[in-house]
Amino acid sequence: MGCNCSRLSECCWDPGHNGEKQEPDQANEQKGEPDGLPAFREFSIEQLKTATSGFAVENIVSEHGEKAPNIVYKGKLENQNRIAVKRFNRSAWPDARQFLEEAKAVGQLRSNRLASLLGCCCEGDERLLVAEFMPNETLAKHLFHWEAQPMKWPMRLRVAFYLSQALEYCTIKGRALYHDLNAYRVLFDEEGDPRLSCFGLMKNSRDGKSYSTNLAFTPPEYLRNGRVTPESLIYSFGTLLLDLLSGKHIPPSHALDLIRDRNIQTLMDSCLEGQFSNDDGTELVRLASRCLQYEPRERPNPKSLVAALIPLQKETEVPSHVLMGIPHGAADLTLSPLGEACSRKDLTAIHEILEGIGYKDDEGAATELSFQMWTSQMQDTLTSKKKGDVAFRQKDFKIAIECYSQFIDVGTMLSPTIFARRSLCYLMNDMPQEALEDASQAQVISPVWHIASYLQAAALFALERENEAQLALKEGSSLEIKRGSTG
Repeated sequence: MGCNCSRLSECCWDPGHNGEKQEPDQANEQKGEPDGLPAFREFSIEQLKTATSGFAVENIVSEHGEKAPNIVYKGKLENQNRIAVKRFNRSAWPDARQFLEEAKAVGQLRSNRLASLLGCCCEGDERLLVAEFMPNETLAKHLFHWEAQPMKWPMRLRVAFYLSQALEYCTIKGRALYHDLNAYRVLFDEEGDPRLSCFGLMKNSRDGKSYSTNLAFTPPEYLRNGRVTPESLIYSFGTLLLDLLSGKHIPPSHALDLIRDRNIQTLMDSCLEGQFSNDDGTELVRLASRCLQYEPRERPNPKSLVAALIPLQKETEVPSHVLMGIPHGAADLTLSPLGEACSRKDLTAIHEILEGIGYKDDEGAATELSFQMWTSQMQDTLTSKKKGDVAFRQKDFKIAIECYSQFIDVGTMLSPTIFARRSLCYLMNDMPQEALEDASQAQVISPVWHIASYLQAAALFALERENEAQLALKEGSSLEIKRGSTG
């Protein structure tokens, strides 16, 4: 049934409504703790530098990029697990012990409704957090800046429900405070399921603000006393419900005026027309209104949010990635000829493709050349590269390894292509571990180079590390698609 906004508005504004529904048995029904997640650990700064290719600009995933006070990078550990690394401003968290204790406490939380905290780094004045990487963007991206399709009504209801479960889980575990809950803090995992970022469970610094500077979305009591409370979090959840209803970031005061004036049509996302019933729309608007009450004590708690959202769930048997239109799994993975060759372990085909590409992907790679290097030593270095290329072309892979090694050992130029070529030479000589190391080094030099990921996949297949190989293959495909869309 389509939405009739005039009927919908009749019962939306009900600030006195505090009757909470009985919580069904399945109210807390959610996936258990995630499988295979390691225990919280401490990382060294060198490990995180390696994982993020030296904190490369290409790996920044913060919404504000390099201008953000605390920058988030994507990275990859040696086991191919992808991570998100939050690097705090140098002045944040001056007390190392306090930072470590806080991080360890958040790191004990494990739920499939959270992007879990895997570890931290506390060396010198460096303060970093390491979390699971969520590959399918933020709620802000899918609601406000969508490209393929607007988010469907059943998926919006699922986002609200899963988030309420995340908040209830954190409350039960004694972490009821969350800082600056907004659409950028909601991430989508491999399956397309929404997760709450663990980063918001810690302040941006010991004395840092709990909310961004946008006062229009800040809980009124926080403006009065500067303190975040569990009730403040519910207010922020209400602003997220408005985002889901409207598809826009509407200030709560404006949205509440529309609801009071029965002007719901202006509030609702026009992309949702015909997708929901009057009753469902009414319930979600009412719930948002309750969350946005001026007095904190009049807002619901996480448990009652879960109970209120359970009956609204639609198409529960449909996987999130289907509702979201997100490619999923090997069946949805469209591989290029190079990706196909790596997945088939067809080294001859890989050789042919690399030979055809040549060195064009070295453009923009970092070089370390000084005036003094234009000497006979430099000439010898370039000669060893040329000899390596001849051997590579003629499939004399042992000679190619020797020549490329001479070039690499001098260390005057960083060439991702030479590491890629030597990686394949190692594979041809049944040396997969060396091949993996070279392919990884190629990605350190050129973080978004798809060929480096593909060659890592080929080496991992040779090492019989099937799951990690599939991850590398998928990453290579994703990088190649992005490269094509920007090229």
